[in-house]
Parts: sequence; structure tokens; C-alpha cells
Amino acid sequence: MALQPSITETIARLRADLRMGLGVILREDKNAALVLAAETLTSERLSDAKALGAPLTLAITSRRAETLRARAYDGDLARIDVPDDADVAWITAIADPSGDLMNPMKGPCRTERDGPANLHRAALALCKQARLLPAAVVVPIAEGVGFAAENRLNLLDLLQAAPVLSTSSPLHEITAARLPLAVSEAGRLHVFRPEDGGEEHYAVEIGRPDRAQPVLARLHSACFTGDLLGSLKCDCGPQLRAALKQIGDEGHGVLLYLNQEGRGIGLANKMRAYSLQDQGFDTVEANHRLGFEDDERDFRLGAEILSSMGFSAVRLLTNNPKKVAMMQEAGIDVTERAPLAVGKNVHNADYLATKAAKSGHLL
Repeated sequence: MALQPSITETIARLRADLRMGLGVILREDKNAALVLAAETLTSERLSDAKALGAPLTLAITSRRAETLRARAYDGDLARIDVPDDADVAWITAIADPSGDLMNPMKGPCRTERDGPANLHRAALALCKQARLLPAAVVVPIAEGVGFAAENRLNLLDLLQAAPVLSTSSPLHEITAARLPLAVSEAGRLHVFRPEDGGEEHYAVEIGRPDRAQPVLARLHSACFTGDLLGSLKCDCGPQLRAALKQIGDEGHGVLLYLNQEGRGIGLANKMRAYSLQDQGFDTVEANHRLGFEDDERDFRLGAEILSSMGFSAVRLLTNNPKKVAMMQEAGIDVTERAPLAVGKNVHNADYLATKAAKSGHLL
């Protein structure tokens, strides 16, 4: 029935449930599990999960496992056995690196090496998409469908969801209107909304760019602290303003404002990374300790927006060659990379040096 949620909509429901602290049910073939996000786990729900009588595991990424010196037998993740006497504080200490330096002797963590890990892998993917710490308590369930119905929990079948879980939700333009800007009075703002009801993304079009020619374009990821507050810890705000000015001076072009805060980990996790940087870790090390990759952004979103607006080639304003490569792979021809060498100051000099040395940015 059309009234029933699609797989895309079901995944969105599960993300929302995990953010609120609710459990969700994942199943694949005969295997099923109750999943609870470590970040929003309560003592009451942990107690109820233990009462089910099955062994609990805590799924973490291999990046976080490396920090804890735990064996990631599954390659990209580790399944840590949760001791019978473990409480929420124990799980939080494993999942959240904020107290690592104050309490460095965690574990030893015993990790599983046998059996499938697909349910754990999907649980981590959902936590990441929900902008939570990538850590989840996983409890095997004998009969997933019945357990979900009995406890009124949302269920996701991975056999159906796998192709969708790893892809971005299709975007559709919702509206557009004229928007005079300081850099150009010939501005127009387009709003794009994903089918899964997630965060909207924006395209700032200046002038009337010729769709048959490479357009001067910038893919800018949202940065609340830099773009709005003028943070000196990054170069995002200066890059945003410089890109708009350059497009305005040329008279036509497009700036995409993608809601992928903190390189795709969300503002809360970005602030956790900042806290780790205050402890002496660089930006890449901080992301890894949290359990994330260097960069979790999906620039296919930008390619999809540009394509829907009629553009097939760009002159890209960026210092990031990986962004160029991802655009090319997504079907947008990058005919030129235009650098944005702005925003360096005494507060972000080390940050920029790390981006150059570890992330390949051309600064």
C-alpha cells in the first residue's frame, strides 16, 4: 500500500528513534537484533536489554577501536563484549573519548571475531546518519518481527534496506526566489529537500549562468561556528565570503550551501572534536578518536543539485582535490580548480597545516 512507509522513510524513522533513545530492530535473514545508540542509552533501557537474557555487544568503528587498542576483527568495526556488570557509565566511557586522558585504562576490551557483523555495521551507519557518536549496543533477538510488534519498535530489513542505507536520499527543489545580496543584487536562492525528510540544502545562484559553459561554483559545507559566529578555529567563514565575492565579481555562478556540519559529523560531534583538540589532538586525530573518518561528507549531493539545475561542468572554487575527484566520479566535469587561499590566522594555523599534511588540501 502507498500509505505504508518506504524503505527510505523507515530508515529516517529509525534515525529519529535512536536520537530519542528508543531501540530499533534490525534483521537480516534469520538474524535479528535490538539496537540502542550508546549516546542516548538510559540505565532503565540498558537494564531491560540485559533482562532479555542474550549477550550484549557494543559496536564501535575501527577508528575508535584503534584508540582503545581493541581488536577490530571485522575490519571496519569491532564488536566488544559488554560485561554483565557494565552500566551506562562503562558504555559511555568506551563510546565517548572526552574522558580518555582522565581515564586512559579502559578495558581490556574483549572483541568478537566469529559470526556475522552486518547488523552491527548497519547500527553504526544509522548512528552516524543520526549525527550521534558511532557506537551502539546490540542484543540478539530470536524473532525480530514479533519482538518489534510486541514492543512497538520500528524494524528494518537489511536485505531490502542495504542498497538505500549507503546512498544519499534523492533531492528535489522545493522553491526558489529572488534574493538580492551584498555581492550581487542578481541573487536567487533555491531550496532542495531530500525525500527522507532530512536536512535541506541550498543553492545560491548569481546572475544567469550559461548552462552550456562550465560554471564558477563553490560547494560549501555548513559551518555554524565559522560562517555565523566568525570562529577563528577554521577558515570556513572567510572561504564562504571570498567565494561569494568572486562569483559576484564575475557576475554569474553558483554557491551550494550543504548542511554537512563538521565535515559531516554534525555540530555536537564537531564540538566534541574541538574539545579533543584543546587536549592536544589535531583535527584528524580528534575525528578518529570519536570513531569517525577524516571526512564523512557526501559531495554527491552537490553533484545532484548542479545536475538538476542544468549544469554539467564547473570551475570549482576549492582547495580540496578529493572534492574535485568526487565531483568527477558523480558525473560533473571539473574543468578548473580555483583556489581559495584565505582565512589563515594564529588560531587556525595548525588546523590548516594538518589539512594540508593529512587530508591533502592544497594550501
